[in-house]
Amino acid sequence: MKTGYIFESERLGFRRWKEEDRVPFEVMTADPDVMRFFPKLLNKEEANRLISRFEAHMDNKGYTMWAVERKKDGVFIGFIGLLEITMEIEGQGSAEIGWRLDKQFWKRGYAVEGALACIAYAFGPLAMNQVYSFTSTINQASETVMQRIGMTKIGEFEHPKLDEVSPLKKHVLYKINRQEELEIDHLGDGI
Repeated sequence: MKTGYIFESERLGFRRWKEEDRVPFEVMTADPDVMRFFPKLLNKEEANRLISRFEAHMDNKGYTMWAVERKKDGVFIGFIGLLEITMEIEGQGSAEIGWRLDKQFWKRGYAVEGALACIAYAFGPLAMNQVYSFTSTINQASETVMQRIGMTKIGEFEHPKLDEVSPLKKHVLYKINRQEELEIDHLGDGI
């Protein structure tokens, strides 16, 4: 195991953010394909502020959207992790699981593999009882990941921070409870 990982999956290492992650993250968050289901592209300053927010969240809560690298070559592929839900929606105060990968790493099973590892970490070392996830209703790829990792759709909501006319306004909300974690252990096999 490479040192510096907080935890890992078969192919991925989850770690704190490094200075050398900034440029690839800036490029990734300025890519219209990667940011298709987010309100806007991020400029350099906004991308750096997001990394700082993730690092502060780790310091304060003990979990975050971790920088993820491919173990075989140490290449940064994006982030997968957990953040506290602060919006006034079901799950407020609990953790949401999320992911954003550079498009060159799409369709390789990394989001599913990484999300399963995060859920195991959430229900193991972090002793969480439930984890939520949400995305815009038009983001079918992320909703499919939620389903593949064993989450259950519990409803839909209007995202309170998005403009009324935004095509991203309507969101799906998924949840997985701690007792369900044992049932998902096999889902990561072969993905």
